[in-house]
Amino acid sequence: MAKMTLEDLVGQLQHMHGGKLRCVLLYGSAAANEQLEKLSDLNVLVLVDTIEPLQLEALGQTARAWGEAGNPPPLELTVAEWERSADIFPMEYADILERHKVLFGALPELVTTVARSDLRRQTEYESMSKVLRLRQGIMRAGQDVVQQLELLRASHSTLMVIFRAAIRTAGETAPADKAQLINRVAQLAGLDATPFLRVAKLVKGQGDVSSKEAEQLLFATLAGMEQLTAWLDAHAHDPD
Repeated sequence: MAKMTLEDLVGQLQHMHGGKLRCVLLYGSAAANEQLEKLSDLNVLVLVDTIEPLQLEALGQTARAWGEAGNPPPLELTVAEWERSADIFPMEYADILERHKVLFGALPELVTTVARSDLRRQTEYESMSKVLRLRQGIMRAGQDVVQQLELLRASHSTLMVIFRAAIRTAGETAPADKAQLINRVAQLAGLDATPFLRVAKLVKGQGDVSSKEAEQLLFATLAGMEQLTAWLDAHAHDPD
């Protein structure tokens, strides 16, 4: 059976929501042409006038087919929810606003940016949360190289989201190029870019990693995130 495509998904959303459908957009790495085959999924935001539980239930088969194609269920919000939630999801909103492709309709123009104070708060929270998850992951992996490498790969995408948000807290536009992104965060926060650049290549399948290097990369990644979290905290009260 053929996998569900973006075109299939949009068509089924149009059929199910009818005239209440306002916008369908692709966001994340695929929208920025950074998608990695077999590693990146397709993230879709759906904006509608109203959302009824029966409609969500009816979309179950569509969501399952979309999931079987390797993607998360579409993120459904009402237009009103989209327009009032930028303060509680500033990282996600900032990323969507900068990196998206409209597949149907139009993105409402009321939300065009997020408050840097909100963004700083969530970015520090997410950065510290990632530090804690990395520590837990290191404990679970122990000296198992396979698990260490899997932790590095699985963490990389989230870390790049945090890096983009960190740059935005400084009032700058996050570079689209991943190496430039990593190097700019390293300059701002005073951390070592080397492990993050190395893992970026690892995720792309460029080069092998020895068992000794895997451990070093994991420890250095944790140290870098600890430094980033401290930098974000130190700038928590900077004026916008």
